[in-house]
Amino acid sequence: MRRFSRPPRKASNSSKKKKKVGLPPGTLIYTGDKVKEKTKIKVTDYTVDHFNFQEFKDIEIDLTKIEKPLIRWVDIYGLTQVKVIEEVGHQFRLHPLVLEDILSPNQRPKLEDYESYIFVVLKKLSWNQEEDEFEYEQISLILGENYVISFQERDTNLFNPIYERIQVPKGRVRLMGADYLFYVLIDIIIDNYFIVLEKVGEDIENIEDILIKNPVPETLQLIYRLKRSSIELRKSIWPIREVINRLQREQSKLIREELQIYLRDIYDHIFRISDLLENYRDIIFGMLDMYLSSVSNKMNDIMKVLTIISTIFIPLSFLAGFYGMNFLNMPELAQPYSYPILICIMGLIAFIMIYFFKKKRWL
Repeated sequence: MRRFSRPPRKASNSSKKKKKVGLPPGTLIYTGDKVKEKTKIKVTDYTVDHFNFQEFKDIEIDLTKIEKPLIRWVDIYGLTQVKVIEEVGHQFRLHPLVLEDILSPNQRPKLEDYESYIFVVLKKLSWNQEEDEFEYEQISLILGENYVISFQERDTNLFNPIYERIQVPKGRVRLMGADYLFYVLIDIIIDNYFIVLEKVGEDIENIEDILIKNPVPETLQLIYRLKRSSIELRKSIWPIREVINRLQREQSKLIREELQIYLRDIYDHIFRISDLLENYRDIIFGMLDMYLSSVSNKMNDIMKVLTIISTIFIPLSFLAGFYGMNFLNMPELAQPYSYPILICIMGLIAFIMIYFFKKKRWL
């Protein structure tokens, strides 16, 4: 059975957050998980007929020198090297609060429009096969006039399909502008939610089978784990509806009118995901009631059997107790077959009572 629990945060993260308390807004301190992966910068430039890819471990070029009609995608993995993130922010003139949010990977999904660029925070959900649980990761996206910047905590190969699509000559990504690349990045993040929810659905089916066949105390732990996970999923997915809705409503010069149909498609996907998640939450709460009912029914069956056994032995105990009294002049003492006859009478009474219970369908 797969476990659905959020990975515990390390103690080092807590100490970093405490150090940040009281510092001025915009102070750059990475507060995410401590990972060994160093910062990597992937720079992809493309037009309809041109494609160029470069990879750096440090800022070696001016990333803002983009000659039209080039579209530049700056993909940054690893956020532990704060100086690199700070230099990227300096080159693109990003607000200090934006950089602070990028380095604080526990942000709620949101959208901020700074006129010259749009800043979006999303949550990527993935399934960890080794740990048998799903994981969260914050992905920050910035859309400029002819560039897109993405920030990830680690290299998860999430955007590999997009790299492959960009390399296709005269493909749709190459034909469209930076806003379309921005849309494609959001779309692949949201589509990944379907995979996670599919695994949640599989676990729900497995637990339902256990509830029907033979619920055990461990089943209750699985149900509560699913319940906590559904709450965490809702906290990550629900705010994205507002993010996509704002992208549609706000009139930004960075998003062309022809992109609205794609944004509506994303909104439809996230709406379906939200409905599916709400259905799963209702099923999980229903499974909790089903478990309690199953345990109660099992207890009732046990009590019924014990009650029937007690009821059968009440008259037998009465007869045994009555004839077990030590009277000197009991007439049965002179009859050698009195006690065998009594035992037969007691067996007959037990048989009649069992027959009566079966006729009433109590057995």
